[in-house]
Amino acid sequence: METCSSSSSSCSRAAKPEIFFSWLLLMIFLLLSPMAMESSSAINEKLKTTTDSLSSFSPDFLFGTSSSAYQFEGGYLAKERGQDIWDVYTHKQGNIIDGSNGDVANDQYHRYEEDADILASLGVNSHKLSILWARILPKGKHGKINWSGINYYKKVINSLLRRGIQPFVTVNHYDLPQELQDKYQGWLSPKLREEYAYFAEVCFKYLGDGVKHWITFNEPNMWAVLTYRTGLWPPNHCTQPFNCTKGGPSELFIVGHNLILAHAAAVNIYKNKYQKTQGGQIGISVLYYWYEPLRNTSADKVAVERALSFLSNWFLDPIIYGRYPKEMKDILGSDLPKFSRSDLKMLEGAGVDFIGINHYTTYYVQDCLSSHSHCGRNVAGNFKIDGFVEQTPFKNGTLIGEMTGLNYLLVYPRGMEKVIMYVKGRYPNIPLYVTENGYCDITNSNSSMKEMLNDTKRVKFLKDYLGSVESAIRKGADVRGYFIWSMLDNFEWGFGYTKHMGLYHVDRVTLKRTPKLSAKWYKKFITKKVNVTTKRLYHSQ
Repeated sequence: METCSSSSSSCSRAAKPEIFFSWLLLMIFLLLSPMAMESSSAINEKLKTTTDSLSSFSPDFLFGTSSSAYQFEGGYLAKERGQDIWDVYTHKQGNIIDGSNGDVANDQYHRYEEDADILASLGVNSHKLSILWARILPKGKHGKINWSGINYYKKVINSLLRRGIQPFVTVNHYDLPQELQDKYQGWLSPKLREEYAYFAEVCFKYLGDGVKHWITFNEPNMWAVLTYRTGLWPPNHCTQPFNCTKGGPSELFIVGHNLILAHAAAVNIYKNKYQKTQGGQIGISVLYYWYEPLRNTSADKVAVERALSFLSNWFLDPIIYGRYPKEMKDILGSDLPKFSRSDLKMLEGAGVDFIGINHYTTYYVQDCLSSHSHCGRNVAGNFKIDGFVEQTPFKNGTLIGEMTGLNYLLVYPRGMEKVIMYVKGRYPNIPLYVTENGYCDITNSNSSMKEMLNDTKRVKFLKDYLGSVESAIRKGADVRGYFIWSMLDNFEWGFGYTKHMGLYHVDRVTLKRTPKLSAKWYKKFITKKVNVTTKRLYHSQ
């Protein structure tokens, strides 16, 4: 697997999907061994899980699934839909591993009723989805609203409500109209804050009566990293040790700054104009990895906090406290953008009603600040933009957890509890939702249908991670919901359709949805726990 480093001459676009998330600088891993098949009796035992382990989940706890617009909808040629940056990017040869795109995706644009039926049969009481910006405002705030797009999302939301399923609606999930990318250079421009605020208000105004939970951005921290740090996603800007033709070390934090203030603008609009009449809540979903110190040294323990701040607190500290983390200010100094008085005033009025945690994996970290000699050459740990922290999945040659079908995501269930308790401690008295957590199958194009459906490792993953959530709740964390990524196998960005993270298999020819073992397990796990009162309330709207 080719990696981007400062010593390489370039990183071709064809190589980029193969080094997805290479900012973590994982080395070449061992080949995955085939998934062990279990006997039918063992599988039946897995499905016998009852609500005995659910004692710490409240009666109105939300058990859900997740999706996103570009990855699921398709409807590329739908009436008046504008071009998204992913349309342009995926249509260029070599950018996606399997040469695919989201033109059709899972065709949820035409199958939303079918998918709502699937969710109802699964027994979930909530579902996280997103709105494609280019489907609503193809040309931004200075163009016309696409009413067919508004009506489509109204139908999607109502299809969930009729079945007693609460929609968690993300305003922006990794997408942007190509028109705005070309006009403003994307999120490098503060003008995009105004564009986003207008888009968010259109969503609140015309869709808000059916939405009780809004998420401004899905993983804006990772969105900034992948687009302006590693250059793996459009518009493909990067900085050392990654090589591309565009970018610079200041861009990552300019983009982050604009995203933070765009979030604040949207929250102010919602709270001042819509929250009282619509009765909803608004928050943000941030990606959190957990980190363990590589060595039992004070330097590595401090590096854990630095890693958390440079990845995640980078966004939440300004949103909640009106300032960047001390760890970032100490290292970046004047390279970190400043908040103006008007910015700070806007942040004061932008307190979130909840925090969404997206959590998938855990790494070891070691300090590279006190001694660069401990860290490898040309790795992120040697650069202040990454906080002088090196991340690794190995300790003494042993992985921190079992690899999944995405070899940068390793299974470490305790990390979930630790992340939740960390966020609880840093941002007390704010309700939490686990808005994404999931497992990538160890399957490929040669796997049989039986192997794809018999996802025993996902079942174990879900049991262990839900157990970790429950443990955090027992320790006092106010966790109110858990959403699996993902409902269906889907377009996994640079990997196309080669990676499978769904509870349901999707045939790429017929688009037929087939439940995996994990879907059956999840249904058993939650069926007796979903609050009937809540379901009836939403059904009546």
